[in-house]
Amino acid sequence: MGDYDTSAFEDIRAYHDEEVRPALDRLIEDDEFISAIIDLRIKKRSKLMKALAYPFVRQRMRRILRGIHDVYGVQTLVRDFMRRMIARSTAGFTVSGLDGLDREKTYLFISNHRDIVLDPAMVSYSLYNNGYKTVRIAIGDNLQSKDFITDLMKLNKSFIVKRSVKGPREMLANFKTLSAYISKSLNEDQESVWIAQGEGRAKDGKDITQPAIIKMITMSKGRQESFEEFINGLHIVPVSISYEYDPCDGAKARELYLRERDGSYKKGPQEDFQSITKGITGYKGKIHLHFGEVIAGSYSNPTEVAQEIDRQIISNYKSYQSNQDAYDMMYQGAAMSADTPVGQRILDMPEEHRSFALAMYANVIQLKNELEKNQELSKS
Repeated sequence: MGDYDTSAFEDIRAYHDEEVRPALDRLIEDDEFISAIIDLRIKKRSKLMKALAYPFVRQRMRRILRGIHDVYGVQTLVRDFMRRMIARSTAGFTVSGLDGLDREKTYLFISNHRDIVLDPAMVSYSLYNNGYKTVRIAIGDNLQSKDFITDLMKLNKSFIVKRSVKGPREMLANFKTLSAYISKSLNEDQESVWIAQGEGRAKDGKDITQPAIIKMITMSKGRQESFEEFINGLHIVPVSISYEYDPCDGAKARELYLRERDGSYKKGPQEDFQSITKGITGYKGKIHLHFGEVIAGSYSNPTEVAQEIDRQIISNYKSYQSNQDAYDMMYQGAAMSADTPVGQRILDMPEEHRSFALAMYANVIQLKNELEKNQELSKS
């Protein structure tokens, strides 16, 4: 490891300390950023109210951001934002498993993926609050639709996964660069990394690791290094993120319905940003985060590693009554009823979307049952 062409990282890497202040100054002057802040804070707004709010919000952002000059300052600001978000839009946030980690080591955290921004934010928030360094975050280039979003993400230690590249040769080159950047982060920069277990969110509630993600990560493996040695050297930690309710469940159900009906689905230009906003402001009920055990052992291929990540993520996922109620409705013949909170949420959706939303919650229990069954079979 360590034989990198670092110039290849320039268009994907997170911002360095010296880039923080210029990026913050750009944000303050960006009308779209100020508009996004207003949209987050003012629920019912007229065009006049919004126009009047611009100078006041911009001045407030100047005051909030004026003392920040490095990445650590940004992380402190994000921590404070997360505290307010948890207080306003959840019924509580709990964490387990951190006692199995060493504050002096770096880790590759691989988690299930339900929310575009909150999943890695919750991981970093938990680490920060318990004396660990926060993570560098892998995000798709689909989130670069706005300059201010790119600045926000890179300020918060995010680096870019170029999913939009189509040619096989370009894809291979990009994956190699991404793998090298992850290795450099872990081994040279001493920065832990977060990456989702698959491309995009698990909109159907099935948290399954794509072996292709593991294969991509291993592209920076040295020629003299075995697959097993490389995997053990990454210190992979599976992370289970459990939400009692998904603020974007209706939008996800709609997308799944349209995909099934039409054979494909094309996102609108503002759809990812709308999902980010809804995920932050919408009610999530209880949230639990579990850090699993460091993956260490004899692994010979990406599929075996993916299976171990799945085993930990699924077994450590905290299922809520919302999941059990949905499972009973979907698999046990219980009636769709407004007597349960999740039932009411689903009944409020268009009828053709309901089965997809139901599965989103029910599949948590279904995957746990399948895992337990397979473990029993392997013992017999």
